Amino acid sequence: MSYKTILVHVDNSDHAPERIDVAARLASQQDAHLIGAATTGIAGEYYRNSAMMYAGMVPQEQLDELISNAEQALTKFEAQGRAADVRYERRISDDETQNGLVLQARYADLVVLSQCEPGEEGLLMGPGLAAYLALHGGRPVLVVPYAGSYPHINRHALIAWDGSRSATRAVTDALPLLRRSARVTLAVFDAEHQYGVHGAEPGADIALFLARHGVKVDVSQQPKPDGASVGEALLSLSADLGADLLVMGAYGHLRWRETVLGGVTRTLLASMTLPVLMSH
Repeated sequence: MSYKTILVHVDNSDHAPERIDVAARLASQQDAHLIGAATTGIAGEYYRNSAMMYAGMVPQEQLDELISNAEQALTKFEAQGRAADVRYERRISDDETQNGLVLQARYADLVVLSQCEPGEEGLLMGPGLAAYLALHGGRPVLVVPYAGSYPHINRHALIAWDGSRSATRAVTDALPLLRRSARVTLAVFDAEHQYGVHGAEPGADIALFLARHGVKVDVSQQPKPDGASVGEALLSLSADLGADLLVMGAYGHLRWRETVLGGVTRTLLASMTLPVLMSH
């Protein structure tokens, strides 16, 4: 099992180059096809204008600027794709970003996005684009922190395991990365208080599953965090281990068109210090 199509969000943000660089390196390692997806947001502009009384058409100058911004971002993406010597293609959509990427995600094995910067949060998207895609895209999402550089995500992977459906999905989706990681640690928090979830030896069953897929795992049973959330404890453990990748399930549901996330997911998306692969 390997990733054959990797989708990366392309825009003109300051952290786009690092996100694209991570995606390009993965495409090279996995012998995958890299797709750079940009959106103009024109559809949203038309919708907002049509919803206003006596609204006119969107000015052509505004449309030209939206298209130009997307084209500029794709030009930069192509330059990075050529430098990385990977097979790549560019795609542009007039949808708004979250809707356009959800549609494109259905035809990819992995989606690469950036963590939302403070102040970028939207009412619909909750803590950002990464949360929206993780919950609605139907594909694993690799979220790259908006700050820092991440030249390696294959030295030490940390798996957050609680026996849930989302965690199971994340572990399976991460197999192509876990197989390439030099070391893998599986952390189980407060297992003794999770009745009916784990077997006699928490983490042993999923470790056996991974071993049969060629992934050797060290199981680490962690006590209930004292004075901190599980999300904060995961970040602390990641730092202690020197982990360069965190694998976890994304939790949430849609209620009144608002994305409601579990506490661990929200904490990680707000405070991540390393790339996080999450699935829902």
